[in-house]
Amino acid sequence: MGKFIYGETVRIDIEDRILAHLQLVISNKLRRGEPFPFSWRDDPSVGDGRTSVWLHPSASLVYKFYGSRLPALNPAWIDALADTANSVSGLYVVPEPVEHPGQPTAIGEFP
Repeated sequence: MGKFIYGETVRIDIEDRILAHLQLVISNKLRRGEPFPFSWRDDPSVGDGRTSVWLHPSASLVYKFYGSRLPALNPAWIDALADTANSVSGLYVVPEPVEHPGQPTAIGEFP
């Protein structure tokens, strides 16, 4: 279980594999200077609501991974997450689509 940290007050637990995909999508948007909202459902232990933050190139972001290995990345999921990030509602986690045979399973790796 990893952790996404925004500024000094927002900290959420996110599974390492999801966090790796989010990091790639967020980094690509911010590298291009494109601010956008990122929203998620809160854990029931903190009220079971929804939180949104405005991500921008000067935002203080930390991605803390607890696993020592880089998770395999699914290009179809990266595309799906990028589509949400480019939408009016902004980035939110969508279910992972099934990979198609022959697509890379991790950056620089092919089956």
